[in-house]
Amino acid sequence: MANTKPSSTFLGISAGFTIGTEVATTSGTTADITSIPTGTKQIIISLVGVSWSSTNSSPTIILGDAGGFETSGYVGAGAQTASATSSSRTDSFALADTNRVAAADTLHGAVVLTLEDAANYTWVCRGMVGIAGSSDSVMFATGSKSLSAELTQVRLTTVGGDTFDAGAINVQYIG
Repeated sequence: MANTKPSSTFLGISAGFTIGTEVATTSGTTADITSIPTGTKQIIISLVGVSWSSTNSSPTIILGDAGGFETSGYVGAGAQTASATSSSRTDSFALADTNRVAAADTLHGAVVLTLEDAANYTWVCRGMVGIAGSSDSVMFATGSKSLSAELTQVRLTTVGGDTFDAGAINVQYIG
């Protein structure tokens, strides 16, 4: 007997991520994805060839809701295989130990945000991004953050507000 269910469903659950619109990271100090719909349960932020013009940069992810980006209440740490230390932050999710990315480096990889508690808008972060360039290492990100409302936007930036000079980011999300 032939399967009569659409190929995008399994056991009655709709499958598939929606891919957002790519945002170039070739200028400016932030790259924002502001079109994440309410009801989203998981987000994958992809980085391809992202680079900054400054040496010793520290990339971070900031979450936002309809009220804007939130820069407090983060718990977690970022680390890098090139160093034996990690950095914790309370203003964002750190993608690396402090000041470990050189100006000529490019970042490639993904950060996954998963909704842990819908009532408190709590998100958990886990990510792994490779550095191609001076250190050829891997950066790790972990943490959690409760927002004041539903997540609708994410931002990639650096601790020092460095200027982008190459690459792009995009998101995939699922409700």
